[in-house]
Amino acid sequence: MKTKILKPKKPHALLQRISSALETSPYVPHRKVRLETAANGSIVMRGRVESFFQKQMAQETLRRIDGVEEIVNQLKVNWA
Repeated sequence: MKTKILKPKKPHALLQRISSALETSPYVPHRKVRLETAANGSIVMRGRVESFFQKQMAQETLRRIDGVEEIVNQLKVNWA
């Protein structure tokens, strides 16, 4: 999974928790999701998934993680 950390303080620990949660989810193709984090707990998800269900499950997976304050879901669904 490709990751990008915008600010190097605590987002690293948050990014590790998020990555772990996505990797263990049976509904999310974690290798197709890229994350960006900010110190304020804002998470941006980018990439492509195969269904709207996967897009929603990726968002719901992050919602339960301590430290996530905002989720910007920019995942695109491959309709083909």
